[in-house]
Amino acid sequence: MSKFQAATADRLRQLKLEAAAHFTPIMLHEALLRLSHAGGGESLERFEKAMVVQIEATKDDRPDFETMKEFAIEQLYALIREANDSPKKKQPLEKMDTRRTHGRSEEPQTLEDQLQAGLEDSFPASDPPAVVSTTIPGRAKKLVGTDEVLQKQRRQAAGNDSQS
Repeated sequence: MSKFQAATADRLRQLKLEAAAHFTPIMLHEALLRLSHAGGGESLERFEKAMVVQIEATKDDRPDFETMKEFAIEQLYALIREANDSPKKKQPLEKMDTRRTHGRSEEPQTLEDQLQAGLEDSFPASDPPAVVSTTIPGRAKKLVGTDEVLQKQRRQAAGNDSQS
């Protein structure tokens, strides 16, 4: 015989209330964390507003029911705050309008032309490499810069052309 069959109706009702009081906050907490991971702060905000409206709209004849609603809303705020503080919360995307230059074209060809003009205006993109010496021991070496290397290559190319 199971424990449920042996329990009285009053004991079962009490166990259900205790289970709800113990496990419902845990389940709500986990659900809110998952909501924050999937939808971010805006989803949590919409959920919070909807729940506050629903709690406020609930009616009951018990004399302490308004106080119960206040406690429920406080608990909701605490759970939402925890979910908002989660490091895994989805972050909102930056609004593209704030990054666009006013009057900027959206035409692909115009953008390509502007890019090409910018590349041409910035050529050469960097200074030529500097001549570098090492501190390796040995006899002194003649340092050759970029201009000398290019002149030597031209002379060699000219020499090869005259030999052909």
